[in-house]
Parts: sequence; C-alpha cells; structure tokens
Amino acid sequence: MKDLKEKLSALEEHITENSITVMIMGLGSVGTYLLDYLLSRNDEALKIVVVGRSAEKMESNVNIVRIGALIRGLNKSHVTMESNVDFNNAAQMAEVIKKHEPDFIVNSSRVYSGLKYGSISWTNLRAYGIWSPLSIKYIKNLMEAISMVDSKAIIINTSYSDAVIPWLKTAGKNYPDFGSGNLNHLVPRIKYAAATMMGIEDFWNVDVMLATAHFHDVVISKEGHTEGMEQLLKIFYEGKEVQLDQKAVFERCKIAMPVDGKRNIMNASSNYDIICKIIDAIRGKSVKRFFSPGAFGEIGGYPVIIDASGNNVEMGIDTSVFSMEDMRKANRKSIAFDGIENVEGGRLIYTDSLLNKVKDRFGVCLPKEVPFGQIDSVAEILINEIIKPTIQQ
Repeated sequence: MKDLKEKLSALEEHITENSITVMIMGLGSVGTYLLDYLLSRNDEALKIVVVGRSAEKMESNVNIVRIGALIRGLNKSHVTMESNVDFNNAAQMAEVIKKHEPDFIVNSSRVYSGLKYGSISWTNLRAYGIWSPLSIKYIKNLMEAISMVDSKAIIINTSYSDAVIPWLKTAGKNYPDFGSGNLNHLVPRIKYAAATMMGIEDFWNVDVMLATAHFHDVVISKEGHTEGMEQLLKIFYEGKEVQLDQKAVFERCKIAMPVDGKRNIMNASSNYDIICKIIDAIRGKSVKRFFSPGAFGEIGGYPVIIDASGNNVEMGIDTSVFSMEDMRKANRKSIAFDGIENVEGGRLIYTDSLLNKVKDRFGVCLPKEVPFGQIDSVAEILINEIIKPTIQQ
C-alpha cells in the first residue's frame, strides 16, 4: 500500500499538469450528488470516472447531471462511465483502476442499496454499529483491488468509517485514507447554533473543533442532546474562543432533515469537501482543515489538517486544540454508545448491550466478536435475519 506522502506527491504532480482524476465507485444518490458538485467546480483539469453495475441507470444519472451543469454554464470537466462492474469482484475493480489511474477514489457503493440502515436500527437499538459488517463488505473488496494494481489514489470511504477503516487497518489490510460524513454533518449545525446564540450574522466566521464518533453526530442532530456525555468541543469566532453552554448549543443543532435520498446531499458534500480541500490547499500552497471519521485508521472522528504552505505537502490529525490521547478517549466513549466495544486485531467487538438489544428486538443472536474472515457470513445474517424480515413487515 502506498503511503499518503507518495499519494500526495503524485497528486501534486498531476495538479501541476492540470490533470486530476476522481473515480466514484457506485452511482446511487451519494455518487450522483457528488458528481453534480464536482461538475459545478467548472474545473477543466478534472476528469471524473463513474463506476457501477447498471449501464442504463448510470447513463441516465450522468446525463441529467451533465445537462443540468451545462445549463448553469458549469460543465468543463470530462465524465467517463465504466459499467457492469461487480463490486464483489476485486479483479474487475482492479482492471478499471489500472485503466484510469485515479488520484482520488470515493467508495459510495452499498451492499443493500435503497435502504437507510438507521431507519431500522435507530428506533430499535439506538445504535448503528450493528451494520459494520455490511459497511465493510464492499470497501474491503475495493482495497484488495487497490493492492492488486499498487494504486496511488487517495481513498475516501462513505459508510461507517469510524469502525470500518480501523477494522481494515488492524487486520493488516490496505485501508482508506479518510472517511466522509458524520462530523461534517454536525459541524455546520454547531456553526449555525453558535452564531444564533452570539447574535451574529456571519456564521461562516465561526470555527469549530470537535472529535466524536458516529453516535453523537446522530443523537445531537436528531434529538439535540448528547445522551449525557460531555463532548470534546471548542468554538471560535474570528480566531478567539467563545464560551457557550454546550447543552444550549446542541439543543439548537436539532434541525429537521429529510429521511429519504435527499439526506445524502450531506454525505456527498462531505466527500466534495475532502477532495476540494486537498486540491485547493496544494494549488494555493495553503493550509486547510476538514473533519473525517476513520482518518488514518483511527476509531471515531477527527479534525484533519493539510499543510501545503511549505516545500512538502503534509497531512495529519490536527492536535493544535485537543491532544491525540483526549480525542481517542472521547471517540472510544462515543462509539460505545453505537454498540462498538472495540476494534482490534482484525476483529470488531460488539458491546454486550447491543447484543442483548438485538436478541430482544429481533430474536437474533450475533457473535460477540466478528473476525475479519467472518465478515461476509455475519453480513448475510444481518440481511436475511434482520433487514429482510423487518422491511417485509
């Protein structure tokens, strides 16, 4: 697996050559929104490759996005389609990756498409970690494909990266560089809330530093509270820290959102933010920050900094406000609410609380630990014994 420095060096060279390739794996709602946003950059240097299973579906989605962008006068990027690619087949994916040599690969594919897993688990379990074996199923195949061709692409995963990326890393496998979503959904809410409380209109000048896992993104966004856990949060305005009551801030973060595919506007925006921050930092020789679950194989979500202001491009977890130790502790506590006790040695370990809830609500006994080699079998249990019976009710 290429290290991130090698990947950034290759990207820097391609930016200089005005030739940047982004590959989107899976063109559902996340992938389609992301395609739309990337085209709206109106960047002639950008080439976008969309990869999926259904040629007919992909063509119609690509066409509507391209035409819409051109109506707005924002379609200078080239789009290529690669269809009939089986995401269960690493060799097929490797062939496509080798053909296009992308600088970024965004995995937005889903094993069970058209269903928000949280629509089942939140009301029944108040936890999302149960779905980790489904979330990792395709990305592990993609990372196997990456190893086959020794790709220099920066990899971004879209599904439950808080646990999925460290699961791959601790199993000794290739793993994505970053995850999208989660914190990137919550930070803007905090900015709006803080601006309201301070009585200011320029909410864009509010800066937030936060480290927490998926559960608290959901519970704060949905319900406006933290389930009693103090969050690792600092808020700044025009560079100065402001003291605001956490409880009052989070109460204002409960903002009504759609529950259908439109919700994926946020996840697509998060992918877009990561890609653009990296490109723009290198182009402008500047410093940028974004938030990412699973960054560098760490459990939970972290602020990430890219510094291209010097001779070399550097990226890492931003420890300028919180220590790495404190962020790790906060994330471990947060992800336990989501039903994940630990991820170590290539094993995902569920909490006893989650296992008891799953048995009580669905009559299903999940294993305490899921070794890497048993991912597919546990994923089948989740589909056949929980998802299908629930949606058929």
